[in-house]
Amino acid sequence: MNESLLFDVDKAVAVLTINDEPYNRMSLDFMDQLESAVKEIASNKDIRAVVLTSAGLENFSVGMNLKQFPEGVKKMGSADALFDQRLKVISEIESMNKPWIVTMFGYCLGGGLEIPLGCHFRLAAKENAQIGLPELDLGAVPAWGGSARLTKCVGEQHALDMILRSKKVSGPRALEIGLVHEVWPLEELKPAALSLAHELAAQPAKAVESMMKVLVNSSDRELEELLKAERQAVKDNSGTKDSQEGMAAFMEKRKPIFNR
Repeated sequence: MNESLLFDVDKAVAVLTINDEPYNRMSLDFMDQLESAVKEIASNKDIRAVVLTSAGLENFSVGMNLKQFPEGVKKMGSADALFDQRLKVISEIESMNKPWIVTMFGYCLGGGLEIPLGCHFRLAAKENAQIGLPELDLGAVPAWGGSARLTKCVGEQHALDMILRSKKVSGPRALEIGLVHEVWPLEELKPAALSLAHELAAQPAKAVESMMKVLVNSSDRELEELLKAERQAVKDNSGTKDSQEGMAAFMEKRKPIFNR
């Protein structure tokens, strides 16, 4: 039996691949493996960026394998416990001080949008993405934080339109409403995500960590709190080896080499 989640490391970049073609469903095994992977990535100082993608080029993910729901409730003890595991994993991704980049192509539905909403950079395919939270078509509602995070991301107007009408949006439309950061031709999407991850991993790790503490969910915090957080970031990064390397490279008119 194939692993539900593949975990590879390319230099300082972890690459996680949902491995259930063609729909890349988020099975119970997948969530357990993702939970373990998140903990390992958080504790591994050599990993400085993460790419979350899926096998093949048909679909990122149609979300939870609904046929496993009764089994999941029995395994976890209750529906609340089942949902709480997913909410916890997404929150840990979102609050991790390492950037997560996700590739969105084909169907990105239910959990296939809710997990990306916890990631820091979302890249979508130009030609085949169908992104949405269509739970109302099943007489249900988003349960993994999708309604809250989608509203924070795109605003109430677009969230209402997408959720109440079970609307799926394309990659270009997702870019227009601020749901994704970049759009790429499908064949270039995964290489673009890996390239971005390596670009971010090459930045000074301490500075990246400091800025993520300031920037992630900054819209929920008062200006004074953000200014204090920024000042703390300045103190934390003053006199570090990377700050010395950055200044030396500037004076010597060369590209800096951080994280040595």
